[in-house]
Amino acid sequence: MDPTARDAQANAAGQPRSHFEHPNALVESAAIGAGTRLWAFVHVLPGARIGADCNICDHVFVEGDVIIGDRVTVKCGVQLWDGLRVEDDVFIGPNATFTNDPFPRSKVYPTEFAQTRICRGASIGANATILPGLTIGPGAMVAAGAVVTRDVPRGAIVRGNPARISGYTDTAPSASTPAAPASAMGAPRALRARGAQLIALPKVIDLRGALSFGEIGKQLPFEPKRFFVVYDVPSREVRGEHAHHQLHELLICLRGNLSVMVDDGQNRDEVLLDSPTVGLHVPPQLWRVHYKYSPDAMMLSLCSHVYDADDYIRDYDDFLAQLRQPGVAPSA
Repeated sequence: MDPTARDAQANAAGQPRSHFEHPNALVESAAIGAGTRLWAFVHVLPGARIGADCNICDHVFVEGDVIIGDRVTVKCGVQLWDGLRVEDDVFIGPNATFTNDPFPRSKVYPTEFAQTRICRGASIGANATILPGLTIGPGAMVAAGAVVTRDVPRGAIVRGNPARISGYTDTAPSASTPAAPASAMGAPRALRARGAQLIALPKVIDLRGALSFGEIGKQLPFEPKRFFVVYDVPSREVRGEHAHHQLHELLICLRGNLSVMVDDGQNRDEVLLDSPTVGLHVPPQLWRVHYKYSPDAMMLSLCSHVYDADDYIRDYDDFLAQLRQPGVAPSA
């Protein structure tokens, strides 16, 4: 319907339009939230839903089975295809590309299109490409030009083709743990994530080489019941991505380097482990992610409990829900 005719119809019904449409926009859906602005050459098909206070810029096309939340910005030259779900406070940069059919053929249509979800607060950079059926987690950032082939975790920053995690939002600045004697290193820096701590391990050097060690009750904050070693990890892979109900871990990088992100639900830290003279104590009820492994990285994990699959919390939303329960807090 022509915008002028729609305005006249709305005014006749006593319901003035609560959003802005440029005269050159073609808006065929009535489900447009208050305060939303639709600029020149935007085309919105019937059935599409756009929330309040959005900014839909020039030359944006929105198919009918698309849901857009509140306060979303979509920059110029973006096509939003059937099956796309965009939650509140998302930013989509110019010419970002979304797909909804993993095996497209001309005049051949799937029974239903793959659903792609851009979660609240995420940002998609200019010219990024998102493959069908993926989830971009809350607060995640996709860099300009990235080609996203797998789900992006909450708060992750991804870049490249294929996109790989290069960092996390809302983390304290990365800290290198220097390969030096603990006496020369001084006290390790404090971490913001509740209960996590860096522990200096003694280093002894003589003509035969170097040795680092730890003792229960001194450097080791718990009595280990199990250990495992992680190595030969392709640099694109992310490990961890879980928390524990009861288990303590002490992570030590024996060779090479890797980054560990720890998260208590409110604060995050990113730590670069690159020396066997420093351990990272990760207590229960703390989310951890390991990534950016160097090709030669070898990580030792000392654990306070034997393996128990039921001790793992593998979903971040479940982790947050667990923290909200009365009396639940990480152990120091």
